[in-house]
Amino acid sequence: MNRVITCTYDLFVDGENGQSKELMERATIEHPLTYCEDMGMMLPKFEDAMKDKNENDTFDFRIGYEDAYGEYDTDGVLTLDKKLFYNGDGEFDEERVFVGNIVPMNTTDGRVVRAQIVEITEDKVTIDLNHPLAGENLHFVGKIIEIREATEAELEALRHPHKCGHCHGNCHNEEGGCEGKCEEGGCGGGCDECHNN
Repeated sequence: MNRVITCTYDLFVDGENGQSKELMERATIEHPLTYCEDMGMMLPKFEDAMKDKNENDTFDFRIGYEDAYGEYDTDGVLTLDKKLFYNGDGEFDEERVFVGNIVPMNTTDGRVVRAQIVEITEDKVTIDLNHPLAGENLHFVGKIIEIREATEAELEALRHPHKCGHCHGNCHNEEGGCEGKCEEGGCGGGCDECHNN
């Protein structure tokens, strides 16, 4: 049985120089985390720690960086020509490209990766391809709210996800092109393929 688990949690990382832990992320009762086990949605070590949990159980466990998002790789920080971030009008895309924002980037082999904007100068943009939690030891503290069996429709959607991952095909035409409906309650504007290329 593939279980669907809904939980709340606080995610902490180690503070500077071994100081007190720092809250990085929170899933609340109003906005909990829901995932399906054994479908690759979560870190393997996270799923391992949750395997024997039941509804209303609390949890408190750590995942070392080597089992989470790996070491921070300085080679993942790149300085690129600012012209790579121009919009369709030939102007720098200030609406999306600003320090701290995460934008999709196409690699030379056609993959889409997420990059955080680190610095913008007169003619260059520095991006960081590392996961935001790379190099961090993770500490999860939370509670299981609900556990149920996944439906066949949920499993099918996870086995064959729509490429934008959010709109479930509601905003796309038969050829897979966007019809501009994503912001009308389809994928919430989260379709990198449609909106950010």
